[in-house]
Amino acid sequence: MNVPFFSLGRQHKELGHDLGAAAKRVIASDSLILGPQTARFEAEFAAYCGVRHAIGVGNGLDALTLILRGLDIGPGDEVIVPGHTFVATWLAVTHAGATIVPADIDLGTYNIDAGAVAAAITPRTRAIIAVHLYGRPVALDRLADLAAAHGVALIEDAAQAHGATWRGRRVGSLGRAAAFSFYPTKNLGALGDGGAVTTNDVALAERVRRLRSYGSEKKYCHEEQGVNSRLDELQAAFLLEKLTLLDRKNARRGEIARLYGQLLSGLPGLTLPSMDVDAEAVWHLYVVRTTGRATIQQALAQDCIGSLIHYPLPPHRQPAYSRTPLANARLPRSDLAAEQVLSLPMWPEMTDDEVAFVAAAVRRAAIEECSSAAE
Repeated sequence: MNVPFFSLGRQHKELGHDLGAAAKRVIASDSLILGPQTARFEAEFAAYCGVRHAIGVGNGLDALTLILRGLDIGPGDEVIVPGHTFVATWLAVTHAGATIVPADIDLGTYNIDAGAVAAAITPRTRAIIAVHLYGRPVALDRLADLAAAHGVALIEDAAQAHGATWRGRRVGSLGRAAAFSFYPTKNLGALGDGGAVTTNDVALAERVRRLRSYGSEKKYCHEEQGVNSRLDELQAAFLLEKLTLLDRKNARRGEIARLYGQLLSGLPGLTLPSMDVDAEAVWHLYVVRTTGRATIQQALAQDCIGSLIHYPLPPHRQPAYSRTPLANARLPRSDLAAEQVLSLPMWPEMTDDEVAFVAAAVRRAAIEECSSAAE
């Protein structure tokens, strides 16, 4: 059996007719930029997330950056971010001209730790970015209290968490604004790049709409220095088709995660994802932690099973930040996660037999690694 880390083939086969029809609608419309498909997707995605506004943009990084710019966060301001995340979270703050203040994570969830955030707040703090990493919502109660008490914006990075809920409310509706990515491998993925900002803040929504299109609301009149970051009409049409399947696909991801949990429980040296009764995760990734990562990953490869590491270098260890004070950040839990996390295959079209095949290979490798370490 060959089990890739991720595959879109089965999903696109299932959706082939609908995606083809969507493409034909756009081609026939003669409206290719900010047309009716984008407007409809923005309305339907806003309703799905439970917010008043969704603004389609070019990608998830732009979504985060435009939120910060829309809130006038820039030079002289500090933004608190998790130490363990995809580098885009940090790059958005850099692109806005603000100062990154990293906070360490909780090793049970890999999400930002509220205690570390509390310790990092200063009079210059303007925002906290809560990343719902791996599709698991951040416990937002204390973060929301901290944000309210200090008068700072709580921003969600929901790039991996489309459809997840915290205490019954969907991510994307829990902070001042949220950033989504529609990269093809996301739970809601386009057939190319795409992103969105969601918010209930009318003024912020208007500002982001203006900024995404050259800072203009009226053709050839540019109120401010914006960018060109618009969700493509064709991608919006594809996303409309995929949005109708999102809850069903997320439910299947949940079944796969539970099956992994059953088949991998009790293995020595292997830490499985913890469960949060307040959160409904959507399992963008299924991530285990082990000191024998290299051995297990090699064994999986020999069995034709794909795996990846999310992420092998935390942002403060990246060359992009090596010549900044951030390179000296003390984030021991983020460093430990980077050394030990391993992502197993997770895509909703996987069969139970494929999940069992992966789990059996992990079990064999973990037991052999434990035996070798004991000798």
